[in-house]
Amino acid sequence: MDIKIDDLSRDEVKALLEEHLQGMALNSPPESIHALTIEELKKTEITFWSAWEGGALIGCGALKELDAHHGEIKSMRTSSLYLRRGVAGRMLEHIIEEARHRNYKRLSLETGSMEAFEPAKKLYLKNGFQYCRPFSNYIEEPNSVFMTLEL
Repeated sequence: MDIKIDDLSRDEVKALLEEHLQGMALNSPPESIHALTIEELKKTEITFWSAWEGGALIGCGALKELDAHHGEIKSMRTSSLYLRRGVAGRMLEHIIEEARHRNYKRLSLETGSMEAFEPAKKLYLKNGFQYCRPFSNYIEEPNSVFMTLEL
């Protein structure tokens, strides 16, 4: 698996992010969707990576700098053709490594509370994340759960 910084210009990447947004729309009410658009992912405080295998896009993920010591995981997605093959786990490892390289003290995320998000929550828990209170500009609401990892 080759994970590299991506400029979000490839059609495959755009399609995967559209799939991600559609998945959020299917499983979350509109006011509870915190997924970022392509334009939002291009902001300077966000680093976006794509994961490739044999020329095929297999996943993506992003890291948003909240401040000098705190990062947020955004846009983690595995292509539907590559589910349960370790793509998300490897992308998560990559993001955690980068957060440590940046000397962040904490890495956090928001995900859905619904059944569709159980695999993601299990992955994060397996990698040391714990449930926490809302962070940054998030507010407590029934459709979101918040998790954090002390680095």
